[in-house]
Amino acid sequence: MGYSFQILKLGHIEKRRWIFTVGAVAFTYLLFQSLLLPYENALRSLLPDGEVPEHDESSFLAVHSVAKSVMVRNPLAVGSSEFSKNSMLVKMVKNEDVGGAIGDRDERNGNDRDGENGFPLDKKDLENGFVRLGDENLSSDASSNDVVHFMKESLVLESVRNRENSSALDEASEGRHGILLEQIVKPNYGVSIVKKPEENTSLTSEKSGDADTTIQLLSSVAEPTEELALNTTIEMVSNSGKKKMRCDMPPKSISSIYEMNRILVRHRASSRSMRPRWSSAHDKEIVAAKSEIELAPVVINDTELYAPLFRNISMFKKSYELMECMLKVYVYRDGSKPIFHQPILKGLYASEGWFMKLMEGNKHFVVKDPRKAHLFYMPFSSRMLEYTLYLRNSHNRTNLRQYLKDYTDKIAAKYRYWNRTSGADHFLVACHDWAPYETRHHMERCIKALCNADVTAGFKIGRDVSLPETYIRSARNPLRDLGGKPPSQRHILAFYAGNMHGYLRPILLKYWKDKDSHMKIFGPMPPGVASKMNYIQHMKSSKYCICPKGYEVNSPRVVEAIFYECVPVIISDNFVPPFFEVLDWGAFSIIVAEKDIPNLKDILLSIPKEKYLDMQLGVRKVQKHFLWHGKPLKYDLFHMTLHSIWYNRVFQIKLR
Repeated sequence: MGYSFQILKLGHIEKRRWIFTVGAVAFTYLLFQSLLLPYENALRSLLPDGEVPEHDESSFLAVHSVAKSVMVRNPLAVGSSEFSKNSMLVKMVKNEDVGGAIGDRDERNGNDRDGENGFPLDKKDLENGFVRLGDENLSSDASSNDVVHFMKESLVLESVRNRENSSALDEASEGRHGILLEQIVKPNYGVSIVKKPEENTSLTSEKSGDADTTIQLLSSVAEPTEELALNTTIEMVSNSGKKKMRCDMPPKSISSIYEMNRILVRHRASSRSMRPRWSSAHDKEIVAAKSEIELAPVVINDTELYAPLFRNISMFKKSYELMECMLKVYVYRDGSKPIFHQPILKGLYASEGWFMKLMEGNKHFVVKDPRKAHLFYMPFSSRMLEYTLYLRNSHNRTNLRQYLKDYTDKIAAKYRYWNRTSGADHFLVACHDWAPYETRHHMERCIKALCNADVTAGFKIGRDVSLPETYIRSARNPLRDLGGKPPSQRHILAFYAGNMHGYLRPILLKYWKDKDSHMKIFGPMPPGVASKMNYIQHMKSSKYCICPKGYEVNSPRVVEAIFYECVPVIISDNFVPPFFEVLDWGAFSIIVAEKDIPNLKDILLSIPKEKYLDMQLGVRKVQKHFLWHGKPLKYDLFHMTLHSIWYNRVFQIKLR
């Protein structure tokens, strides 16, 4: 009544103005409401802390009913290639394992063949901000163009919290046991991919506790000068509804040293290490050491080191000297045998045991007072963890990971050092294939020295260390049978013999077994001492020793080849070679992409004799860096492992 009375008092013109104003406001409000529902996520990025009013989910689901299903895999399939203008990489990662279920596995060797399957998300996931792909409710009539339109128009950033200049490749090595949603549309769908080293792609993400839920949008301004053949693409589910499991197909990702170098450079330029909650004098010492390493005096001739083996011999030498002078390590006494403090010195996983034995017995680096330590070592054996706790044929390793989580919770409660950095100044050394899974989440910020150095399984180049997998036949004499024939007496072009683990080795035999007299490519050799000696003699007599991956990316043949002075030929996409941060693997090895197996002989024959001789010399020179000794020697495998842990910590630390 009050409003009506006031209106009657107004003049004719004033009434018309008032009605027009009210109508305009009402129209604007209705228009805004009509736009809000389908574009809530986009509007969210404009509001503080991403807060928007809740609304009915039906509109959200309707937007996503444009494709029947999308199956995606790891973005490192693109390597570190960049994206052309208006292209995009969409990624959602939920760093939470789904039940710990395991696919097929070779029980005898403890080698894991996990399927890396995406699991559909439920309604609760949608409420928490997950985008659901691969849902049976999605329209079956959608075309591939709809998918492109859907990816371009519907998927938007879930948050705008930057992660300290992270790159696409920072997140590309997220673990494979959670839900991975990372893919790129094929070029013929209208989105081109280019490969350009100069670009620096940025991303935004949001992290909450153990669950890392991210939708990442990447774009670049590069001209499409070179189209990259995609290793991973959106795979449309067939009308039958059957999906190929990841364990049934090769992972498609980076395979070249060039791509790995780019990742390393990016991680060095933009460290992702968490800043300590409070700084210490030891942190400042490490920061000072970094400055000294970066300004290291140039080394021209060194009697102990062979310069061509190293990325930068001057920096390596200075870093090693500083490590010897100042590094102090505290070894936790917590944990009981046999999982803790009981090294295994023989067999396939001996590297973790030898390091444990030599580290715990070391008097130069180890301190009894944790307040004096720069780094903290957690001395557990991933091999003994599997041996002790894994229930045979159970296909479930959740209890193994829980055991290590309980351990980290214990030391975090008992000591204040873990909580200071969330474990960033702690390290572990583990050689079993399952170690990446067992140490996920609760040890995610630690420096991990792993034999299974797989960039698609959580290995972070520049933070983690690729641990050489050394098959030790004699714990008393780890150097037995060391050495090989000189180059002039190596008449076999290439040699391989071994079990048919994984998908790659059968392909190798398909193309080269009994196909060429110069290519000695075999399956498993007959058991027995004579067979072992025959295997060793073949490696000692071959120019190149083929090192294909098995179930996982790592293989003891890489170190065996160096041990017997044979140039290693690594065929294992996504594998980061040992001590990658300091060694130049191009100086003493060949890395062949898995897809190039049919051209293997041509690749090897195309290498000039002079180049082969240089590489073979490099193998002999690098050999001392891959040897275990009962009493550690300077620059040996123990010291190289510790140095890489130290070196990566130096280049990861950040202070306020």
